[in-house]
Amino acid sequence: MLVYGKNVLKELDKEKIRKIFVSSKEVIPYLKSENLKYNVVPKSRLDKMVNGNHQGIVIDIFDYKYYTLDDLDSDFVVILDHLEDPHNFGAIIRTCECAGIKNIIIPKDRSVLVNDTVVHVSAGAIEHVHIIMVSNLVNAINTLKKKGYFIYAADMLGENYQEVSYNDKKVLVIGNEGSGISNVVMDNSDVIISIPMKGTLNSLNASVSAGILIYGMMRK
Repeated sequence: MLVYGKNVLKELDKEKIRKIFVSSKEVIPYLKSENLKYNVVPKSRLDKMVNGNHQGIVIDIFDYKYYTLDDLDSDFVVILDHLEDPHNFGAIIRTCECAGIKNIIIPKDRSVLVNDTVVHVSAGAIEHVHIIMVSNLVNAINTLKKKGYFIYAADMLGENYQEVSYNDKKVLVIGNEGSGISNVVMDNSDVIISIPMKGTLNSLNASVSAGILIYGMMRK
């Protein structure tokens, strides 16, 4: 997988790097200080390798190795119910890392996976957050319930998130950008929460909603 950007390079686990391609001289001192081998190439070659602001560096890394529920190690977990936009995914990963949330659960099918855009948008945060892939979200939710977690699903028809008391062990479910949370996941959630809307629009971007709710739930 090809990823890019200076922040991504600095946060990457160096053992995941296969090759480094660089056109910017600014990053070379850092590469040398880290004893990282690199290939100097024209900027035009990097432009063809990736779509995005590569900042003069592209890194070829091994494909992402997903975690499992056995790796769960925090009291606050985020579930993404068939999210599709890699920019939203990357932004949510970054928010989770900033908030100290170490685990995000995604379904195996019909969902955005970890790709170059996700890694870039996360600005390296993905190195500090475990992305757990499961075959079935409802089975995962039931497993979490058995471990003492309460499931809070975000939906516009739910209770005001500011008026809800949150369990110490909690899961926030964020739905698909278009259809929201699936009915079966909603039916297996403990509490439905929402963000009050005072404008003319009735919904927020998935990553913005996740950010508001994550920090709101942490205050309770």
